[in-house]
Parts: sequence; C-alpha cells; structure tokens
Amino acid sequence: MPRIPSYITRDETPEELRAAFDEVAGARGGAMGGPYGVLLHSPEVATRSSNLGNYVRFNSRLTPAQVETATLAVARFMNAEVMWASHVAFGLRDGVRQVVIDTIANRGDLSSLTDEERELIQYVRELLDEKRVTQPTFDALLARYGNAGVVDLAGLVGYYLFVGTALNTFGVEAPAGTPRLP
Repeated sequence: MPRIPSYITRDETPEELRAAFDEVAGARGGAMGGPYGVLLHSPEVATRSSNLGNYVRFNSRLTPAQVETATLAVARFMNAEVMWASHVAFGLRDGVRQVVIDTIANRGDLSSLTDEERELIQYVRELLDEKRVTQPTFDALLARYGNAGVVDLAGLVGYYLFVGTALNTFGVEAPAGTPRLP
C-alpha cells in the first residue's frame, strides 16, 4: 500500500485534483497508474512529468524497443518493482528479446547481446553507476542516434530516474502476479 493515497480512478480523486487527473489520464489513454496516482498530490508535478513522459516514451527519435531496453536498465538500477513489472511486458510487446531482459535483471555480462542492446545498457550502467559516460560509449551512441537521439536518450533516462524515485519514495507496489526483480 502506498505511503500516501494513490488516486487511480477519477471518482476517488478529490475535486481539487480532478483537472490534473483528467489531463494525465487523458494523455495516457484514460489510464492512471505507475507513479501518477501519488504524483497528483502535486498537480503541476503530475502534469508536467506526464508531458515529458509522453514525449520520451512515444514521440522521441528512439524506437519502442530502444525505449524499453533503456527503461528496463533504469528500473533495474532503481530496483523499482512497478516500473520493472510494467516495462517487462511493454518490452516483450515492443520486441525486446528475453535474453536482454534476463541480462538486465541479473546485472549480467553484455557480451552476448547485439551492439545496439549492449550500447544502450552500457550507457545506462555507466551514467547511473559512475555518474559519467565514457567517450567510447558516447561515441557509439552518437554514431547510432545522432545528437538529437542522444539527447532524447538522456531525457528518457532522467525521466525514468524521476519515476523510480517517486515509486520508491511512496512505496507504490507492483500488482500481484507481475514479473519481479531477482
């Protein structure tokens, strides 16, 4: 159970938060999940982060599989069970190979992955573990995605760090029966 109320349906949402609920849920196809039920307590944080999330997830220069690979690497770093559970399903739907998911989950060696998979995961690991990205990793990303694509990737990682922080701070739990981190 979250540490503060999580508003998942419009009916349970206090009147003063319903405009933000409507905006966030509307941008998410009518659904309210992940961190947004608790983020509604600060309507500006909820709506502004939702806008960023919609861009980096659905409208950036990255493919859905690239988005989900990087997102899973962030979820693993944050040990964010809700993020992990939902993005395993999204990743499989969007073409992320099971071996990639297993490698991320177990913090495994990247040598058996494709260059693209390895570069994405290596980037997230370097940035989050070392707070820096090595020049070879950056150069590989730049060659593959260009300036704008690398900016989109950095924005995606930053957004999901925020999401993981919110999920972990407020104790938002993954639904029963969903994939768990080892």
